Amino acid sequence: MSTNSAPLSRQAMAYVLAGGRGSRLEELTDIRAKPAVFFGGKFRIIDFALSNALNSGIRRIAVATQYKAHSLIRHLQHGWSFFRPERNESFDILPASQRVSEENWYLGTADAVFQNLDIIEDYAPRFIIVMAGDHIYKMDFEPMLHQHVSQGADVTVACIEVPKKDASGFGVMAVDADDLITDFLEKPADPPAMAGRPDTCLASMGIYVFDLTFLAAELRRDAADPLSSHDFGKDIIPRLVRDAKAVAHPYSRSCIRATPTAPAYWRDVGTIDSYFAANIDLTDVVPDLDIYDRAWPVWTYSEMNAPAKFVHDHPGRRGSAVASLVSGGCVVSGATIWRSLLFSNVRVNSYAHLELTVVLPNAKIGRSARLRNVIVDRGVKIPEGLIVGEDPYLDARRFRRSEGGVCLITQKMIDAL
Repeated sequence: MSTNSAPLSRQAMAYVLAGGRGSRLEELTDIRAKPAVFFGGKFRIIDFALSNALNSGIRRIAVATQYKAHSLIRHLQHGWSFFRPERNESFDILPASQRVSEENWYLGTADAVFQNLDIIEDYAPRFIIVMAGDHIYKMDFEPMLHQHVSQGADVTVACIEVPKKDASGFGVMAVDADDLITDFLEKPADPPAMAGRPDTCLASMGIYVFDLTFLAAELRRDAADPLSSHDFGKDIIPRLVRDAKAVAHPYSRSCIRATPTAPAYWRDVGTIDSYFAANIDLTDVVPDLDIYDRAWPVWTYSEMNAPAKFVHDHPGRRGSAVASLVSGGCVVSGATIWRSLLFSNVRVNSYAHLELTVVLPNAKIGRSARLRNVIVDRGVKIPEGLIVGEDPYLDARRFRRSEGGVCLITQKMIDAL
């Protein structure tokens, strides 16, 4: 514990790794990095990690970017530029810029921190929290920092229970009764189950707490190792489990729940189906993720939009939305919306019917279109009378259709019709 009443978070820097493409999201990440993908009606995925840091009391944040970072950087500049140096706050955007080597961009997650180590050390935080910028969750980092200090850990790794069938995509760990990590395997083909729970594994969330002095020494050692892939999950964490003190922090101890009895919400949204489901889940009466919680808000860039508008009130031509999220600037003109999300500045024209549909900003839905189980990418113009979601064979020939039957529609696909 700290020697005074000040929260440990004020001595920490959050370092967000936001350089990944997220190729399983298919065309959604053709022009933007996964952390920049839209989510929840008005947010970007990265807003959740950044909001967790801000709401936890952390006032020094750095974001490392790489893959097609323009829209991500623009969003960060517009929505996260309120930090003030005179209040000992900082917000740094750190694109891969060959700062250490003229030949190499970021080689791995550890290298993405190492290449900016001089910037981090200049701020001199006591702790550094390394986290991914592409997950949807609400977490208070203060309990994790306290556990790190109280147990004298060299690294503290946030962990979550996942079904064994899904665990091969994670770093999987074994822990003892004192939360000490005794084994760590990165993305094993046959992940080891938890003791007494053969269908469940303990997986790393990709969130790590270090003392900066310890991490700096470890990163310099790793950078000098020609056999290393310079990755936290593949190299750094397994070595620390073996040679240092690595402690697990269960997410259940620090998650921010929608209600006291709600499950500990965390989503990867790394596939079309998981992304679609996580968005549509928000239309539930009481969803497991509470984006309306003013005590733990999700911060983002908010455009100056007029209120959403619903027009026409005639039989068969009534602007309405039920069990849906409709953002500012939208016009629902004589159309019917059910269990769907409309992001900013979407227009849905008369006689259209949207059911279980996620429509990204600035899209336009033509008259009499019928869409079901669909994601409409930003700026797409859906032609009049287009029907999607009723003939799976036709849908698969024209659009990107997932294993779960969700169709992703881009303007390029529309232009090819």
